[in-house]
Amino acid sequence: MRRFVILVAAAAALVVSACNTVEGAGKDVSAVGHAVSDTAKDAKPK
Repeated sequence: MRRFVILVAAAAALVVSACNTVEGAGKDVSAVGHAVSDTAKDAKPK
């Protein structure tokens, strides 16, 4: 039983850290998208 609890705790820690990583990656991709969009607006002829 103790081994099972340790395995569940380790799995939960991995899942939580993966969620934070994916969230961070999503924010980075979003920031790049905004930068590209802003650059495109600036380069557009007036």
